[in-house]
Amino acid sequence: MAGIEACYISSGCNRTPHSADWGRNNVICYGSSNAIVLYQPEVKQEGKESQVLQTLTGHKGKVNCIKWIPAIDYGDETELVSGSVDKTVIVWQKHNHTYKAVQVLIGHSAPVTALEAVYVCAESDKSGQGRQLSKTILITASVDSTVKVWTRLPDQDFMETQFISYGSGFALDLSLIVIPNTTCLMLACACDDMKVHVYTEQGNADQSRFVSSMTLSGHEDWVRAVDFTVDDSGDVLLASAAQDYLIRVWRFAHRDTDTGSKINSILDLPIDKDIQMRENTFSLKYKDTMLVYAVSLETVLSGHENWIYTVKWKPPALIDGKQHQEMCLLSVSMDKTMILWEPESESGVWTEQMRVGEVGGNTLGLYGGMFGCHGDAILAHGYQGAFHQWARNKELDIWEHMITCSGHFDSVEDIEWDKKGGNFLLSCSLDETVRLHAPYVKNDRKVFWYEIARPQIHGYSIQCLAMINRYQYASGADEKVVRVFDAPDNFIENFCNLCGVNFNEECKSIEAKNRPVGASVPALGLSNKAIFTGGGTTNLTEDLEIKPGDNEQYSDTVFTQTLLKAPPSEEHLLQNTLWPEVQKLYGHGYEIFALACDPQGKVLASACKAAKAEFASVILWDTVTWQQICVLEGHNLTVTQIVFSHSGEYILTVSRDRTWFLYKRKGADCPESDPLFSCIASVDKKTCLHSRIIWSCCWSHDDKYFATASRDKKVIVWQCPVGSDVTSTAVSKLELPDSVTAIHSAPVFLHDGSYLFAVGLENGHILLYSWSLAEPSSWKHLTTLDNNTAHHMTVKRLKFRPCLGLCGIHGDDPTTSKVKDSDNWLQLASCSADHSVKIFDINLQTFLASSSS
Repeated sequence: MAGIEACYISSGCNRTPHSADWGRNNVICYGSSNAIVLYQPEVKQEGKESQVLQTLTGHKGKVNCIKWIPAIDYGDETELVSGSVDKTVIVWQKHNHTYKAVQVLIGHSAPVTALEAVYVCAESDKSGQGRQLSKTILITASVDSTVKVWTRLPDQDFMETQFISYGSGFALDLSLIVIPNTTCLMLACACDDMKVHVYTEQGNADQSRFVSSMTLSGHEDWVRAVDFTVDDSGDVLLASAAQDYLIRVWRFAHRDTDTGSKINSILDLPIDKDIQMRENTFSLKYKDTMLVYAVSLETVLSGHENWIYTVKWKPPALIDGKQHQEMCLLSVSMDKTMILWEPESESGVWTEQMRVGEVGGNTLGLYGGMFGCHGDAILAHGYQGAFHQWARNKELDIWEHMITCSGHFDSVEDIEWDKKGGNFLLSCSLDETVRLHAPYVKNDRKVFWYEIARPQIHGYSIQCLAMINRYQYASGADEKVVRVFDAPDNFIENFCNLCGVNFNEECKSIEAKNRPVGASVPALGLSNKAIFTGGGTTNLTEDLEIKPGDNEQYSDTVFTQTLLKAPPSEEHLLQNTLWPEVQKLYGHGYEIFALACDPQGKVLASACKAAKAEFASVILWDTVTWQQICVLEGHNLTVTQIVFSHSGEYILTVSRDRTWFLYKRKGADCPESDPLFSCIASVDKKTCLHSRIIWSCCWSHDDKYFATASRDKKVIVWQCPVGSDVTSTAVSKLELPDSVTAIHSAPVFLHDGSYLFAVGLENGHILLYSWSLAEPSSWKHLTTLDNNTAHHMTVKRLKFRPCLGLCGIHGDDPTTSKVKDSDNWLQLASCSADHSVKIFDINLQTFLASSSS
């Protein structure tokens, strides 16, 4: 809709080997939960920044595999296909600047795990006119032990034309290639029987079928990856990789049927017959001619120390209108490395040319990898859902680490803006991490958002967080402890450097204390250890500085102090951006579920999962002494959200028991023995008006009203008690088409004096409404952000930036026109069970004008 655009999308890649692909259009498509994300990687030579362009939704289950259909004559791709846990395959076509699902293929009885597609062109006619599309072939593999062949003729849809059954086995990867000088296809299937099954297309163009031609043996474990290419001599090369840590390269050479000699083969070299590898042959009929191919093992590559999930040939280049294939092979392994292999020019022996990968961290390795569109960049994705990209610097002849997108790889449960000006956003997830997102501000470039820190990498799923001040936050996970973290000096310096904040001014506003420079995590611990200048560490239980050499356990620390000039890489995020833990708060009987802090940063409220009233209490903590202040009772089941009013005078809690409670801070004239907060209003199941769990609540920016949102598909606005009045009445009700899971109110009035509410639904939609007491029953629907724009799974939390304007864009920034009317801009952050964090820019003037029309 006009006036609203997503300025930031953060979402991790699914943990499957085939869940990402890099097209010649220089766009990476990857699966993230049930959606497809289109991502533009960084290209320094063209001045392009890495950014997520858009998301596509259509699948009902996790996306397992995705592939661009290679364009004819090496043009830009306009179609892609995706396979999912929902047993379907979707074909997507480009329309203007977006992609639409044009066909859903239903046929498999289990999740689709691998796919491959290719256009087949008719040969050029004698008049010299260009090639015409003959058909499109799509191959899909599933854990239902079948490989299916789908054929699409021009101006028609895909139809299933063949299936190959593997009995109780299955194919793990597929590769297709057009056999040189023919229009026939060759298919390789990597299987769990430790073999590569090769099929060739035979028959006429209208009724062709894939026929088994050869089975390649040699691997000693499941074959995980296969990939075809054609070398400059016209031979077909097939690379296969397995769980036996080895790569095998096979050569398919065309033989002359009369003489039996190889045609156009680069292997016509004198070889000792005693060491010459044995050849196998197969034949296929093409245009009344029998073609014979000899298959031999070219080489066996050993270098990885764990399962190899991907092998990819470097894409061919067009030189003077002719295709040139450089013999370069990329392999990606669970040993956290990527290796480039090339044959030596003189001996032809294949050797390792370059090795890159992850260093340290709690990752489990790399799942998939690929070459860039021009072959001068490589990219891998791994266990953490993150991308690792390297590009070759031709001038220095080195491979440089590039900036990539990142994101959570499990449900994102909570988000929180920086309390002091909303200069960054924190998010926490069931993937056991807390991540910090901020705008990268530089004078000569457009502002883009990136993940610039990962303050917490935990051992439990993190459910909630609360900012105490700009450089301190508390988090709650599936444990009984609330943990508090302080920002180290290295983060503050890098935050100022990357986000356009004055470091000297920032230092003046920070409390004077001995801040650590960074933090690290013990091998078997959950607490982030503080590291001080010189390598010293602090143990929370003893509060003791340890110098290097005092204990061999602390002689080497993972953390390295670094001054960043650009957003950090995944390796830097894992090792060097942790925040030290400064407090553990004990008192709850079950896992922490809700946290909130008052605007002044003086009182922290926490609640845990509860099935009885005795555990459903809210504990208030003093953020200076970290002692319990008081306990707020009232609820019978888990408190789902706690919200302080903007003045800090009230606390609102909502619960699974379908009720809310309102607590008020005691006055200055009250006895010191009185609790800091006491209940002044509440509802029971009969008076609440909600009939299901209340998932969320929020205050209006002037604290006159609060809203509750429930699974019963209702939002109810209540009036806050005023003066001596201790009753709170419902003043308005909004009914919605799905369960309401998140709600938040904008920090300003709209131009007509009404309030702006953002409402998140269980189906992933985000709705914007205006509401005014002048017409309490009249909710004006302004817009709906659908699954493609918002989320495709449950919206977990919505948070407006606490002030007007766009984060990172200042009045003296000449690179954007948005600064001219900064007072008309709002930013809305959202998170979801679909693993994503999104930030939307809302131009109030344009948005309201378009919604009224």
